[in-house]
Amino acid sequence: MEKAKISSYQLFVLILLFELGSALLLPLAIDAKQDAWLSILLGIIGGMSLFMLYYRLYQFYPNQLPTEYAQIILGKLVGKIFAFLYLLYFTYLAARVLRDFGVMLVTFAYSETPLFIVNALLMMVVVYGVRKGIEVLGRTGEILFVIMYLLAITGFILIVVSGLIDFNNLKPILENGISPVIKATLTQVLFFPFGEVVVFAMIFPYLNNPRKAKIAGLFSIGLSGVNLALVMLINVSVLGVNLTSRAPFPLLATIQMIQVAEFIERLDIFFMLALIIGGFFKIGIFFYAVVSGIANLFKIENHTRLCFPTGLVVILLSITMASSFPEHLQEGYKLVPWILHLPFQIIIPIALLLIAYIRKRKK
Repeated sequence: MEKAKISSYQLFVLILLFELGSALLLPLAIDAKQDAWLSILLGIIGGMSLFMLYYRLYQFYPNQLPTEYAQIILGKLVGKIFAFLYLLYFTYLAARVLRDFGVMLVTFAYSETPLFIVNALLMMVVVYGVRKGIEVLGRTGEILFVIMYLLAITGFILIVVSGLIDFNNLKPILENGISPVIKATLTQVLFFPFGEVVVFAMIFPYLNNPRKAKIAGLFSIGLSGVNLALVMLINVSVLGVNLTSRAPFPLLATIQMIQVAEFIERLDIFFMLALIIGGFFKIGIFFYAVVSGIANLFKIENHTRLCFPTGLVVILLSITMASSFPEHLQEGYKLVPWILHLPFQIIIPIALLLIAYIRKRKK
């Protein structure tokens, strides 16, 4: 493990920025139509439950990374296999998020630039941050968190002043009952973004005050869920359900419509900055988990030497994982939740916790 410590407040900031990350970009829980915001609020309960599952595992082995305690729980060989599978899972998710933000930048800002170049530049910044260690990521998060929220509050005020919000687009509430809302929660929101907090199992051992981790984590998940619900409520009220579901990046489409006194307009470039801050931390946390996990699993003393080769793998994977962005989204909505998220976020952690609990009872 890296000899570093972060505070509970830094953990709160990192989880919040991580949860917002790419979830701000995409039409979250849009299968629930105008009730998407309700589905996200309901997903907070599931997100908190999953966080407590990962936190409970951490309490059993407070000074060890999951790559270590998986070997204690499952045995050396089987534990190493599962630990390595988790590292592959985090690598894949880092590449997915990189692809999301790369396409966003190419679409809205750099239409003549190849996707590979944009992804490579984004990844260079992430690699630099991860090489500096988790303490630097935590301190950077404290600063950028304030900037991101100032931009968010400014954007909300401008949308209200522009008169874009039409609450009729949110009616009728629960038109088809509660079942579509629950279905969207269980099939989408629970896995993305809330279940992805499983990666913080690789961060917990670096806390300088583990007792406050539970409060920081639960509060950050609750706040991020409220923020995401508010964003979807605004998107649907401004764009309507049909346009929100068809827009690849509905929040940016909403921001592009801001026009105050025929003077303040075309503000999407400023809010792309806020989105990129979230993307940096989401990719960065996944990437840090991968390089620190590889170093721990294969007994490599310094994780920084792994950053450049692993970063190259993430860049190449982000380009080759799908032939087009619609195909990329289709895989993310239909295949990834059941093939990857369900086992790695729910089934395996529950099994590990049960085995750890039984072993402790026997001792």
